[in-house]
Amino acid sequence: MLRRTGYCLTICALGLALALPAQAQAPDRYEAPGLTRSPAITSGGDYGLPSLTGSDSQAISGEEYRLGRAWLRQFRARAPQWQDAIAQDYVESLVARLLPHSGLGNARTAVVLVESRLLNAFAVPGGIIGVNAGLLAFAEREAELASVVAHELGHLAQRHYARGQARAEQTQIPAMAAMLAGMLIAAGGGGDAGIAAAMGSQAAVIQDQLSYSRRFEQEADRVGLQAMADAGYQPSAMVTMFRAMQRMVSLQGGNPPEFLLTHPVTESRISDTQARAEQITVAAPREGDLQYQLVRARALLTIHDRDPQQASTRLTQDQVPETARRYLDALINARAGQTDRALKELDALTRSQPDLAMLPASAAQVAFEADRIDEAINRSRRQLRLMPDYAPASRLLGEALLQRDPDEAYRVLRDLVDSRPEDPQAFTLLAEAAGRSGREAWGHLARAEQLQLTGHIDRAIRQLEVAKDVAVREGDTTAASHIEQRREAFIGYRETLEEFQ
Repeated sequence: MLRRTGYCLTICALGLALALPAQAQAPDRYEAPGLTRSPAITSGGDYGLPSLTGSDSQAISGEEYRLGRAWLRQFRARAPQWQDAIAQDYVESLVARLLPHSGLGNARTAVVLVESRLLNAFAVPGGIIGVNAGLLAFAEREAELASVVAHELGHLAQRHYARGQARAEQTQIPAMAAMLAGMLIAAGGGGDAGIAAAMGSQAAVIQDQLSYSRRFEQEADRVGLQAMADAGYQPSAMVTMFRAMQRMVSLQGGNPPEFLLTHPVTESRISDTQARAEQITVAAPREGDLQYQLVRARALLTIHDRDPQQASTRLTQDQVPETARRYLDALINARAGQTDRALKELDALTRSQPDLAMLPASAAQVAFEADRIDEAINRSRRQLRLMPDYAPASRLLGEALLQRDPDEAYRVLRDLVDSRPEDPQAFTLLAEAAGRSGREAWGHLARAEQLQLTGHIDRAIRQLEVAKDVAVREGDTTAASHIEQRREAFIGYRETLEEFQ
């Protein structure tokens, strides 16, 4: 019965999908898009409220996008996040690489990393892509990870959620609320209990949609295979990943990982996938996956935080490039307080691989965590002169500058949130920088943004009220105007979030 349950949840849980509206314009400063029902307001530097629909939305309203972003905020409020800026940037880049080939155009997606050793990834209505640290630890090659992400994008591209809901329009909120409950339990290690929670309130919907699940999985495989090939990955990696998951099931005594509970793999499905993969040609194959192996090293170290040597053993067993092993050893040395040794190794790797942005960023992070603030600042600045758009370096520079020059930190972090308006950690740092540099009202505003991004909407509204009082007291009419705009938006956000209660 459990296998059948997981099969049903292909539609109602992790495999949920829809067509996403295009981004009509980039959000303005401090804007956290996606939840408000308000039309766009974009005049001369105001923190506009972006439209939820675009010209290529294929008649899909902003409702699902709005609900998806609300779902994400609730998930952030209660699930363990993997707070790793370098890994976050990598997964976002992978999604961006696959997205144009998945039939989604310029759809807006949001990536959330989950700090869990469980093998899982998911797609949620509204373009939310979730990836567990455990998936990166499990996938031995970048193409294998790409196969899972491409499959999830396939669900989104084929509008499986919207199609599955066509006969049950009134179940959308209950379905997403049930999915949230199940995902939270699963993210916390509850596994099957999470599936049961989602099943409990959605049994009727699932039964109605069971006949679609096999076809939807096949469609997502088909779209994913082609997207992989077009992005330069060998489609056969999807077959390799399926086989590896099957072996994992046999080793665990028939207890499947979370991903297989919602995406069951059968011999017929593997055979079909292999046959399709053999018919697809990769026009411009990607060479190597060293960048992935470095991120995978970080994932393994996160999973084996209490015993880093296990991470090293696992990486060595998988016959990864020597650079990846040396990188992991450097991170382990840094954690052991051997900062000079770690930095020497990372600098040597940077010289041998000058195009890998995460190497100098890792060195700057090691310096910062060893309380070598000036060195971290100098390293970050040096990297940003060569790679000005590398967000992890900007974040670290802003954080380090908080200890030396809060005014400059504010400018760096303000630019960062402009480019990453859905990044709660960036707003946390910006709030601190604003406070330390004498921008009290703006600090409260940034803190409010961080709170609403993490699902604490009532506290966020109270922060805005404090921010408004400060702005009025200081005579800062510009700040007061922006704060009032955000307050109106937050009230709309609260209405959406309450639908999940």
